[in-house]
Amino acid sequence: MFLIILGIIVLIVSAVVLKNNPALAKFKTPGRILGFLFIVLGVLTASIIQVNPGEIGVKVLFGSIQNDVLGSGLHIVNPLLEIKKLDVKTQNYTMSGINDEGQKAGDDAIRVLTSDGLEVTIDLTVLYRIVSADAPKLLRETGDDYRDKIVRPITRTKIRDNAVYYQAVDLFGNKRDEFQQRIYKSIEDDFKARGLMLEQLLVRNIALPTSVKASIESKINAEQDAKKMEFVLQKEKQEAERKRVEAQGIADYQRIINTGLTDQQLQYEQIKAMKEIALSTNSKVIVMGKGNTPLIIDGKQ
Repeated sequence: MFLIILGIIVLIVSAVVLKNNPALAKFKTPGRILGFLFIVLGVLTASIIQVNPGEIGVKVLFGSIQNDVLGSGLHIVNPLLEIKKLDVKTQNYTMSGINDEGQKAGDDAIRVLTSDGLEVTIDLTVLYRIVSADAPKLLRETGDDYRDKIVRPITRTKIRDNAVYYQAVDLFGNKRDEFQQRIYKSIEDDFKARGLMLEQLLVRNIALPTSVKASIESKINAEQDAKKMEFVLQKEKQEAERKRVEAQGIADYQRIINTGLTDQQLQYEQIKAMKEIALSTNSKVIVMGKGNTPLIIDGKQ
């Protein structure tokens, strides 16, 4: 556009100023050629538009935003059009309590009140992108500063609105995923209505009041102690069962011995024992028998 305006100025100067000045009349023809050259270059430059990968181009004609968009690549367009380029890649917006970690300097964490009246601090990252087909609507209704007008305020408001349905301990414990899904759904609907797509909502950290943290830690320690005691009791029960089975086995063995041994069996076992004694390498073995039991004398030196 600048070259077109410059070419028109050169033509006007050539046609008016140089015409009335005989000393400069010889520059009239070169001036016209130069003016037309500027206009042609300006038209060509304004007509050929390159849209980079991950971007789209929104057409604006004298302040009126058109509904069709340009994808990545080279395009030949009306030179009077202004092309607003928007990033359609995944973007992130972080609100953190750590200085300079998020988009805002300083502590930008979200502080919410839970159903039990406690203040909880939440660090959050929003992953989102522009919906290409809805980019003209987004630019028309919001402008290109959609981060500050849509992403930040809606996210913070929806988190505060949904936190009141949960207790502080629940947000830190087993209902954290439920809370994250709930705020994701509510934010997703608002983003979609404005031309943005919410890809993911990352609850990075939930900081509880000191008193609540101490209570949770005490509860966890008590649960661990209870599990430890349950393990000890289970082990003692198993040991008691082992001893009972062992005692039952000994009793069964003694019962079998008492009922199964006869006089003949005892005599046989006695003879076997004496035979082993007789074959012993001891220097002298004297066994005094009883009844029919033989007397064995071994005089080995």
